[in-house]
Amino acid sequence: MIAPLQHISAPMRQLSEYIAGALTQPLPDALVEKARHHILDTLAAMVSGTELKPGRLAIGYAETQGAAPEASVVGTRLRTTAVNAALANGMLAHADETDDSHAPSRTHPGCAVVPAALAIAERQRASGEQFLRAVVLGYDVCARVNLALGPDALAAASHATHSIGGTFGAGTAAGVLLGLNAVQVRHLLSYCAQQASGVACNVRDSEHIEKAFDFGGMPARNGVAAATMVAAGFTGVDDVFSGERNFLDAYSARPEPSHLAEALGERFEIMATNIKKWSVGSPAQAALDALTHLMDGAAFGIGDVASIRVHLPTRSARTVDNAPMPDVNVQHLMALLLTDRALTFHSVHDHARMHDPAVLAVRRLIELVPSLELAEAQPPRQAIVEISLQSGRSLTHRTRAVRGTADNPMTRAEVEMKALDLMRGSLGAEPARDLVEACRRIEYSPDISEFARYWVPPSGTVD
Repeated sequence: MIAPLQHISAPMRQLSEYIAGALTQPLPDALVEKARHHILDTLAAMVSGTELKPGRLAIGYAETQGAAPEASVVGTRLRTTAVNAALANGMLAHADETDDSHAPSRTHPGCAVVPAALAIAERQRASGEQFLRAVVLGYDVCARVNLALGPDALAAASHATHSIGGTFGAGTAAGVLLGLNAVQVRHLLSYCAQQASGVACNVRDSEHIEKAFDFGGMPARNGVAAATMVAAGFTGVDDVFSGERNFLDAYSARPEPSHLAEALGERFEIMATNIKKWSVGSPAQAALDALTHLMDGAAFGIGDVASIRVHLPTRSARTVDNAPMPDVNVQHLMALLLTDRALTFHSVHDHARMHDPAVLAVRRLIELVPSLELAEAQPPRQAIVEISLQSGRSLTHRTRAVRGTADNPMTRAEVEMKALDLMRGSLGAEPARDLVEACRRIEYSPDISEFARYWVPPSGTVD
């Protein structure tokens, strides 16, 4: 006996119908260009993730799973099921602090959405245009679910905002590529709700392994699992966002269901998503940005510096204050930038440099100052850097909009330069350039599975 259709709330009806038709949704040219940037940035994060411990463990785990070769593990020759590929690629994408972030919803959309969309696009041999549209949709849903819950309250309750929003974004990106209709989309969202989970203790993960799973691997895997189960005929609750014992009430004391479908097709959340200029923790970005401005604007050497004060928002300061990982430790990163005059993917991940006498000498000059004023400032995650020179002169810069954020976006050239730095070590310079160039026209690809040839490493590296 088929159960009677339950009442469908207006936000759920609007959202599910929009998702079901998203592959035909017209996209402005500027939005397509921004999506290319985020796809490239996430693919580059996956490739570089093969060099890091969380990524290597994810690859090794996927190798043990075997099964049907439906999709690629990026940066390797390995093919596995779509679910396992999504898990591995999600962990690769957040193997460190390289991937993008959406500040208003407190999510990292790319490391969940792009791996999920890629896995199903490869399995279904979807076109590049379909893949790009699915990615844009995934960012929209990822952010809106958290906005409906209230991301700050969600985080204050120790829920992992990144994995919750990411599961819905990954599920919808995968589901639209599987051709789910509006009714199936509603069931998909219910399966996503059942799997949306996570505890914010992952900030204490000193090796970034559980964090890579929580931010990227788990939501990507769970979203693909939800989509493929519904495509296989699984049915579920028709409106998990309203009615008795619904998802929003379970996770939020004051949910705003209207945010689920607000401005769909008009406000695209990928446009409000940040791309990191440096492969380091988000709170350190503003400090490095401010220091770069001072270095570019005044001629001084390390020997000229008497002291450096770095003002960061209180919560951000806690995250990066003498952190054990070099790519998160703001004092180390500031000292490294002053010493090398530049930062690369490999230099910020070099643990040995944390014991370099030259870097340590500069690091001893740096004081981190938690700031309640900056904690309230908008846009968020600002920084003030003050340098006192031996001559008595003082230099100060306040970064309000960090380069790469939605308020100060990077150009295509900057995004591509970052991607090349991330990928050339694993792929080689020429293959890395080929992948960058392919992403410039990704929407014209007739079959996204053909992209796998761009990230297969040369013989003798990761397999």
